[in-house]
Formats: sequence, C-alpha cells, structure tokens
Amino acid sequence: MTRISINQASIDKAADILWRKRLAQERLSALPADCKPSSLDEGYAVQEAMAALASQPVFGWKIAATSAAGQKHIGVTEPLAGRLFADFVLQDGAGLPAAPLQMLVVEAEFAFRMGRDLPQRAAVYDVDEVRAAVADLFLAIEIPDARFEPFDSIGPAQIAADDAFASWFVLGGKVEDWAALDLPNQPVRVFKNGAIAAEGKGANALGDPSLALTWLANERAKRGPGLKAGEVITTGTCITPLGIAPGDAIVAEFPGLGRVCVNLK
Repeated sequence: MTRISINQASIDKAADILWRKRLAQERLSALPADCKPSSLDEGYAVQEAMAALASQPVFGWKIAATSAAGQKHIGVTEPLAGRLFADFVLQDGAGLPAAPLQMLVVEAEFAFRMGRDLPQRAAVYDVDEVRAAVADLFLAIEIPDARFEPFDSIGPAQIAADDAFASWFVLGGKVEDWAALDLPNQPVRVFKNGAIAAEGKGANALGDPSLALTWLANERAKRGPGLKAGEVITTGTCITPLGIAPGDAIVAEFPGLGRVCVNLK
C-alpha cells in the first residue's frame, strides 16, 4: 500500500528545493518540516515531481545501496532507485570540477541500455525476461553526490527524494557479446593517478549486475510506469566507493572489456 500523507503542494515544494540545490551545488541539513517526506513512498513522490519540473530529460536510472556495506553506510535496508538526468551525463575522458562535490567518491559500474519497454504490470519480471529486453551493455563511472549535509543519517525517505544521491555519470564504451559474459565474476579495478586504488567484481552489484537490473525493472513496474526503451540503467558499484580529490585522474578498468575515464579538476 502506498504511504503518502503529505499533499502535492508539499511534494512540489520539496522537489523544487532539492532541484535548485542540485543545480547550484549547494547543501541543506534537512527539508523543511512542512514538506519533509516521512516514508519511502513520499520520497519517491518528491523524486517524481523533481523529474517533472527539471529542465532536462531523464537519461536513465541508477541503483544505490546494492551491497550490505553500502546499505549500512547510509542507513537503509534495501536498494534505492534514482534518475540520471541528461545534463549530468559526461563523455568518457571528460573533466569534472571536484571542489563542489560533497561525497567525493567514484564508482565503477556496468550500465545497460534498454532495447524495449518493460511496462508496469502485476506479474514479477524474471532475470531472463529482463536480459532479453536489453539492447547494449556499457562500462561506466558514477560520481554520486548528495544535496544533504550530512548525508548518511537522513534516512531512506529523504535519500529517495534526493534522487538516491544521483549526480554525475560517465558513459564509457559498449561491450560486445555481453550476454555471454560471466558478469558476477568479471574483475574490475580502478586506477587513481596511475596506481591501482580499488578492486572488485561484478558480483558486488547485488550479486550480479543483471539481478540489479531486474530489481529495478520490478521496482519501476511496481511504482510505474516501468522502464522504457533507450533508457540507460547503471547497476551499482563493483568496488568500494573510491575517494577522490581535485587533480585526480581516474581510470576504471574492466579487464578484457575496456576502460572508462574521468579527470577531476
């Protein structure tokens, strides 16, 4: 059952505050009491309203907290979904000012582009059905960020309202013949300024990036209207989030598949 007790005006007010903070790269400690979401449903309602008022299209989706450690760090008990906005998508090798960022971490991820819609429905999507709807797999880097300070104690409702800490996203190269790959056991390593700084594997994203994608497909089918053809879904970090600072050169390497890079200014 959906739990929404605040009215649409309050939802819209919260969405406007968070979107303005995002564009200005400013922080707040909490939303005002009269528009603060108190449930996950209310948080997602704020996120939905933010997408409606944003001056740019939705490029796709991100999944936050896909590991037990990640969930514990931000005080949630399940993954959370957020929207990727078009003006926050960077090309491979792009430069990004790091000073305005609060979280100051990068994440190496697998990102799927949907080839067909997975619409809202009552029946649960299984992983084979979801994989069959995928057009392409890409290598990616996510640079999440929060509009709250501190961000790790605000609770799941405000995290969902804050777009699950979505911010910048780097779309790398396309992976050929991806369906034949063993994604859970695919090694991933990240170089910072030429030295290996983090290592992991695909299984760190909810056990398998395909399972993370399936979770999102069912989450969006439950909340509506589902996933759409052309949307890009980044499925959660394959490494422990790596700390960054201005001047860092970051290279996420997926051995045998390729690399994706971002340079912090």
